[in-house]
Amino acid sequence: MNGHLAVVGHLAVVGLGPGDQRWLTPEADAALARADALYGYASYLERVPTRPGQARHASDNREEGARAAAALRHAAQGACVALVSGGDPGIFAMAAAVCAEIEAGPEAWRSLDVSIIPGITAMLAVAARVGAPLGHDFCALSLSDNLKPWELIERRLAAAAQAGFVIALYNPISQARRWQLGAALDQLRRLLPAGTPVVFGRAVGRPDEKVVVTTLDVADPERADMATLIIVGSAETRVIARPDRAPLVYTPRAIEAVRA
Repeated sequence: MNGHLAVVGHLAVVGLGPGDQRWLTPEADAALARADALYGYASYLERVPTRPGQARHASDNREEGARAAAALRHAAQGACVALVSGGDPGIFAMAAAVCAEIEAGPEAWRSLDVSIIPGITAMLAVAARVGAPLGHDFCALSLSDNLKPWELIERRLAAAAQAGFVIALYNPISQARRWQLGAALDQLRRLLPAGTPVVFGRAVGRPDEKVVVTTLDVADPERADMATLIIVGSAETRVIARPDRAPLVYTPRAIEAVRA
């Protein structure tokens, strides 16, 4: 032994939740407060209060790998680093990017203290606004074909619909991806009843929040943007109309009892 202590940094991958500070967990808040530096997509970093002496490194939304690598390099120097992610970092977000960089990167990165701090993901926030559409079996799919072929997305959509899953659709549309959501809804219309409930939840937990409950036959892709999470019900999903109140959407847990 040479008498020198190894320099071991810490990287926390922190889920910020949908945007409302009430939905930021105490664990996430503590990790953000103790970090020497923050890394993240610029709009997510804007949600984090500025603290004296804490460096901030913003980057573009499509630079996930480079962002993860930069945070890992900084942590490898012995710093306490927080890499922020909207919603939950393990769902179509930065935790997977960090793991991929560790797998492909230098051996030293495998010695880092890395923690993944969960957050409330968009499908849970949207579901809570309307009732319990995720009350029975469900799945989550990203409609982005930036990292996987559209043909694979189509196969997974068909499999999920035919299996009776409620489907949460992440990344439904962007400026560069205008047609994919319409194509996905058209495919689902061929597999599910016309009256299947569909929920568009935009910016839930933020001042410009908007939630719309509609049906599959008239679901309009123009309602969505990248701040939107869409929940497509199964054939079992129900809508309860309520006088002077928003409807409740739920998927019964006792599927066989409903069919009987």
